[in-house]
Amino acid sequence: MLEALPLPHSFESRIGTAVLRRAVVDDADAVIALLADDPISAARGDVASDEDRPVYAQALTEILAEPSNDLLVVELDGAVVGTLQLTSIPGMSRRGARRLLVEAVRVHSGLRSSGIGSAVMRWVGEAAAPAVGASMVQLTSDAARTDAHRFYERLGYVGSHRGFKYNVPQA
Repeated sequence: MLEALPLPHSFESRIGTAVLRRAVVDDADAVIALLADDPISAARGDVASDEDRPVYAQALTEILAEPSNDLLVVELDGAVVGTLQLTSIPGMSRRGARRLLVEAVRVHSGLRSSGIGSAVMRWVGEAAAPAVGASMVQLTSDAARTDAHRFYERLGYVGSHRGFKYNVPQA
């Protein structure tokens, strides 16, 4: 966990007051559902099947145990409606700059355009990054997520690099 993060954090959205907080193991099912609620994630296998639950629960346990990682959830009226993972990465480039990596940003499909995602991403740049000593926030976004790209650009993120992935063959 990134202990220095200023959490929990309450914020206003267009549909009410929400709270950003650290995930706990009991949030696994809600996070799995948010991943499956996204068509691109679902196409990659995030379909919220019961047989996959143990691997997700193990991943969440590992994330929460790793000091440089954290998984956060957004609660609205007692329900988990959003999530994101943060990883603090020390670096050699840019004069030893620390980066805060943002992954798996999801807001429930029925609540998109409510201001939740914008508020969370502003908090990342304005509160979380400074709290962990990061001079840069970075994220990658699937090339097919054109709406997400516009969203990040509206918030001041710049598409400055081209990312590559290599899928490791599984035995």
